Parts: sequence; C-alpha cells; structure tokens
Amino acid sequence: MQSDADIHALAATLLDWYREMGVDAAVADHAVDWLARGDVAPGAAFRLPPSSVERIPEFPPPGGEGLGAGGIPTSHVRESPPPFPLPQGGRVASPRPDPRPGFTATPPDAAELAARTVARNAASLEELETALAAFDGCGLKATAKNLCFYRGSPRARLMISGEAPGRDEDLEGKPFVGRAGQLLDKMLAAIGLKEDDVHITNVVYWRPPGNRTPTPQESQVCRPFLERQMELVEPDIVLLLGGAAAKQVLDVTEGIMRIRGKWREIDIGGRPVRTMATLHPAYLLRTPAAKRQAWRDLLAVQAALESGPAK
Repeated sequence: MQSDADIHALAATLLDWYREMGVDAAVADHAVDWLARGDVAPGAAFRLPPSSVERIPEFPPPGGEGLGAGGIPTSHVRESPPPFPLPQGGRVASPRPDPRPGFTATPPDAAELAARTVARNAASLEELETALAAFDGCGLKATAKNLCFYRGSPRARLMISGEAPGRDEDLEGKPFVGRAGQLLDKMLAAIGLKEDDVHITNVVYWRPPGNRTPTPQESQVCRPFLERQMELVEPDIVLLLGGAAAKQVLDVTEGIMRIRGKWREIDIGGRPVRTMATLHPAYLLRTPAAKRQAWRDLLAVQAALESGPAK
C-alpha cells in the first residue's frame, strides 16, 4: 500500500504533467471536439518506459523454487502501468513558466504580509487600486486579463461583495457585468437602488481559471485589500453574495443556506457594521425557485437602509 506522502507526490507529478500538456482549466470557455481526432486515443503519442515493468510476488511457489533476488518469484511477472501516462523517456518535464513574462508568485505568508502593509498605506480607493495593480502576491493575476476592482459609488451605504470575477468581468475589468451582474442590477432596482447607490466588488480581484471557486489561500491573500476597501467605502451594510464570500468575510464554515438572511456584525476600522449573506445571482439563474428567498433578504436590507445607520 502506498503511503500518503507517495500519493501526494504522484498527484503533484500528475498535475505538473497536465500543465505541461496545456491543461490549465477543468472547464474551458470553448468546447473541444474530441471526435475530430478520429480513432487516435488521447495520450497515444506517449508510451510506457521500460522501467515501468514491475515484478510483483503473488503466491510463492512450493519449495521456494523460481525465487529471484529478494525472494520474488521470477515466474510471476506482470506489467504494472504507472497511474498516468508519461512522456517518452519516462521523465516528467518541469512545469512551464508563468504565462505572463516577468511574473513571479510570492510565497503565501510573505504575500499576505506584503498585502497587509501595502493595503494599510492606501489613503484612497485610487491608491488602493494602484497598489492592487502592482501586487504580484496572488497567483490569479498570472492567468487573468484584467484587475476587477469595483463598480458603483466610491462611498455607499450598501457595499456588496461576491466571490470572484467571471469571464465577462475579466474582459471588461469590472465586477458583476455578466448575466449574474445584470440580474443583480434588477434585484437592486426592485428595492429602489441603482448602481450609483451601491459599491460592488468581490473577495478576490482576478478571475480564477475556468471560473473555479477561489482557494482559501487566494482569498486570504486578497483579504487585506478587501478590508481596507471596506474602511474607505464606509458602508452601513455589507451584503455578501454566495457561500464563498460569506465564509471569507464572516469566518464561518456553514453553508449559505444556513447563514443566509441572518444579520451579523463585522468590525470595519473599529466600527461595527451590519452584514447579511444571501444567495449569489449566478445560483438564482440556475435555480429560479430560490429567488423568493433572495427577495426576503433584499427586503430586509431595504428596511435596514430605510431605518438609518445602526446606533
């Protein structure tokens, strides 16, 4: 039986091989016509190296006859293929360099420390955006086209934070401009708010490859910038869209269905601010029946805004 360390090493090697072969996303933006290759199977260009022939004992023959070195029966030989195909020569090539020339990812601990220092020194949203554009501590920057900082008003009573930019946001350089963003605008309009009345952002500022969920490490590196952004916006209410945003900002582990619609307080620059999590507009596009739950949450936010700042 393989140890956990061996399994982790094999998994890391497999991921390196996938990257070398050009696989950088589990789900890409455009479909691939796998039938166009005809009868040629994926990986046909690779062969198993001779070193993959493994002698494995099954049942020792009577009297120990036919035993080789180490007591392995020489009559029991089978080819044991590795857990994934290897390039010719049996060697896994080193990973390709980052897709952006000159980009070097900063180690996670150092990146978070640098982010906290840089974000704290930003005296305005403009300075914070400039600092983010120059920050190389988040690996998402290497694969994204644009930084997506915020849209809406630089100062607003209602601040909204989602999970991460998607394809449309990455192309335009603004959060929530795709289908989910259009639905969000309609949701806000239903309670009498427009773009100029709110401040909209995400917990990470660059699009994850394949629109995957940001990793905890990626969110944590971006967190100092989000915290400073909240201090500069000075909202009365923060609305969190989806489970990923809620878990990051509220430091909770429960799913979105358990925590949505409940008021909580977070500290923003020494000031308690009311916060609520609700369903992400992208989820509502996939599950229209859940819109009634999101509507209840929006009505609660509307009532809180009309009642004025918390005392």
